[in-house]
Amino acid sequence: MPELKRLHAGHASAVLAFELANRSYFAGSISDRGDDYFARFTEKYEDLLAEQEAGICAFHVLVDEEGSVLGRFNLVDIEDHSAELGYRVAQHATGRGVATEAVREVCRLAAVHYGLHTLRAATAVQNVASQKVLTKAGFVPVGPAGPAQLGGKSGTWFQRDLLLQPDGVE
Repeated sequence: MPELKRLHAGHASAVLAFELANRSYFAGSISDRGDDYFARFTEKYEDLLAEQEAGICAFHVLVDEEGSVLGRFNLVDIEDHSAELGYRVAQHATGRGVATEAVREVCRLAAVHYGLHTLRAATAVQNVASQKVLTKAGFVPVGPAGPAQLGGKSGTWFQRDLLLQPDGVE
């Protein structure tokens, strides 16, 4: 059974393997991280851990029984009891409800562990699967997301009020 874990230094090699294995798949719906990301992965990973330590962000990985990363679920720009949710799931793990369950768990953690009241997430118009995940997890569309937020693509902002919605929203 996959488990959502808070990102730590020991996850670095599994996260890099996940990102490399799914790079072309991710580029179909979100902007590519670029060669520089992979060339400077260690430095960028350490920066993420520093942001997490400072309380600016909270990063999570969904790992399988062998420790391989199936997905990343991040709360970024934590401020005023709100944050932006971002996530990506390995191509081979899609279509099985993995993303929906992990997003629900991140929502629970956001409210209970991080004291957040509101989460926002942007998804590109063509990323119908992500829109379904967000809707099943209790998010509602709240307005357009421009190309600046989505790496040149148009999309929609979704929001979930964590104080008003119980866990397990379907």
